[in-house]
Amino acid sequence: MSCGDHHETSCDEVLARVYTYLDGELDQGGCGEVREHLDECGPCLREYGLEEAVKKLVGKSCGCEQAPDELRSKVLGRIEEICGEIKATGGANATGGASAAGAGRSETA
Repeated sequence: MSCGDHHETSCDEVLARVYTYLDGELDQGGCGEVREHLDECGPCLREYGLEEAVKKLVGKSCGCEQAPDELRSKVLGRIEEICGEIKATGGANATGGASAAGAGRSETA
């Protein structure tokens, strides 16, 4: 995604780090870059607001339940795999057309 305006940190880069930012896992420099971008980019700010709302809803609904270790490992492994694909392809359709809706599908091992 890109809003078409030039930013010091690209829209794609900011949106790729939005959950890390929401979780407070970015260093000060990374937080500053994301905050600065969100201050000047309306489309990314809206996307950030949506992600923040989803995170709060999930936390409210599932906050006291812990995911089973096997599920956690599978999810983290898939996230690492997708991040590697994104880096390798420069973000161009790295998930092979997979959407957020497809992330909830069950797979058998």
